[in-house]
Order: sequence, then structure tokens, then C-alpha cells
Amino acid sequence: MHVGALCCVAVGTGVIVVTAMLALVTRGRFFVRLHLVTPVTSLAGPLIGLGLVLENGLGFTAAQIAVIVLALAVASPAMQAATARLGAIEAGSAAPEPAE
Repeated sequence: MHVGALCCVAVGTGVIVVTAMLALVTRGRFFVRLHLVTPVTSLAGPLIGLGLVLENGLGFTAAQIAVIVLALAVASPAMQAATARLGAIEAGSAAPEPAE
């Protein structure tokens, strides 16, 4: 179990590092770089969470980790859409919603 957990955490961390390096060297608009957030939230987060669950075993700690990974999976698309909308408003390609 220890080797599997270590592999999951190492691969997840590698995804984060590669994505961060790509964000540094990527030329382009805000929206091009926004796509680089997806591998971190959809691949690295669950891999690191799985590694931590494998290392800790089943129990309360594993349940907490699973809830955090599930919250990340559910909230991430909405956060990315809101960030893209804000970027579009800043760029002038979308109109802000009127206040009620």
C-alpha cells in the first residue's frame, strides 16, 4: 500500500508542477492559461487524495480526505466558469449582469 500511495502522490504532484511550469511559459490570453487549471483539479487532486487515503487506511481521516476531494470535484467547474466570466467582463467581450 505504501508504494501505491507514494506513486499516486508523486504523479499528482508531478501534474501540478508540470501545469505550473506550463502556466509560466504559456503565451496568450487569460483564457488559454485558464485551461491549465483543469488538470490540477480533475487529475492531481483525486490522485493525491487517493494516495493519502491509501496511506492512512480506512477511517475518519480517509473520510475527511474523500469529502475534500469530492467538494473539489463538484465546486471546480463552477469556480472555473465564474473565473472565465469575470475574465470575459474584464476583456470587454461580455456584459456584466445588471444588479437587481
